[in-house]
Amino acid sequence: MIVEAKSAQFDTIALESGASLSPVEVAYETWGHLNAERSNAILITHAFTGDAHAAGISHENGRPGWWDNMIGPGKAFDTDRYFVICSNVLGGCQGTTGPGSINPATGRPYAMSFPVITIRDMVRLQKMLIDHIGIPMLLCVAGGSMGGMQALEWAVSYPEMVRCAIPLVTTWRHSAQQIAFNEVGRQAIMADPDWCGGDYYDKKPPARGLSVARMIGHITYMSDESMREKFGRKLRDKEKVGFDFGVDFEVESYLRYRGNQFVGRFDANSYLYITKAEDYFDLTNGTGRLVDAFQKDDAFTKVDTRFLIISFTSDWLYPSYQSQEIVRVLRRINGDVAYCDLQSNYGHDAFLVDIAEQSEIVRGFLDSTARIARAA
Repeated sequence: MIVEAKSAQFDTIALESGASLSPVEVAYETWGHLNAERSNAILITHAFTGDAHAAGISHENGRPGWWDNMIGPGKAFDTDRYFVICSNVLGGCQGTTGPGSINPATGRPYAMSFPVITIRDMVRLQKMLIDHIGIPMLLCVAGGSMGGMQALEWAVSYPEMVRCAIPLVTTWRHSAQQIAFNEVGRQAIMADPDWCGGDYYDKKPPARGLSVARMIGHITYMSDESMREKFGRKLRDKEKVGFDFGVDFEVESYLRYRGNQFVGRFDANSYLYITKAEDYFDLTNGTGRLVDAFQKDDAFTKVDTRFLIISFTSDWLYPSYQSQEIVRVLRRINGDVAYCDLQSNYGHDAFLVDIAEQSEIVRGFLDSTARIARAA
């Protein structure tokens, strides 16, 4: 299935910080067909380093989508039945307006003059896109990690437009440890002399800093057991250690490879802005009372969105207890919520690779939601 990227442009978007962007462009891809009732649309929201290319083979570079094992004919998000949409987030570097985009006021990349953005801003732009396509209500919003944050924000900000939400391996706000990992990555980038205060677009990019940031992040996506199984203490192309600071172990080689690979496809400033958006995310808008996020202020009634929340036992970046906090609050207000804590050794990346059981659960949940929608 060859997929071509699309884009939409809007005159302006008002941001949570009080700033605005004019104009703003959003890159997106679609799969399947919108039915006559416009009732079968599913929005997929991507994780931190993802993009709009979630499934199929890219027309531009021949690359498969990052969730191709979940989206397609007969798969969990069955494109024979559903119209699936995925857009690159605001602040990104894969076609949506971000710090590497040209500032029309200067004719140069925004760089660090780009306004600070939030998860709510990302969702606001997605809402503008959904309205532009002409979809009155989404059957589902689904995503993992930062994508799960967006799915939760959709259910809270636009509950009248979301029949069901599937937040996977996510949280309603970052812990101190999660903020700490992001900050170390940001500091690695900003300490690179090639960063130049963010003004590097006509110069050498801060490849070393960005590579180290990715290496740090990638460690958090795996579990201790998966790293032990994949690497252990195996040496790289040698029979004994070299007693130097070259590559001795397989895991060292792997992390360097992942870091160098990342530099070729991601913008360092986008890394700074998007991780900051993750850290600012708080579904309670600073009150700390999660129950208030799922209830309307006027009538004290719950958000009507159905929820399927999935976590994985070996995920230590977004551990299961953070999903369970959301589940407990939804159950307290009699929300329609199903929860699965799936066994896996793959750590945080399990939602991308260990998908057999996940697929069956998602498929059944979407089936039931579609039946309820038809009966309504």
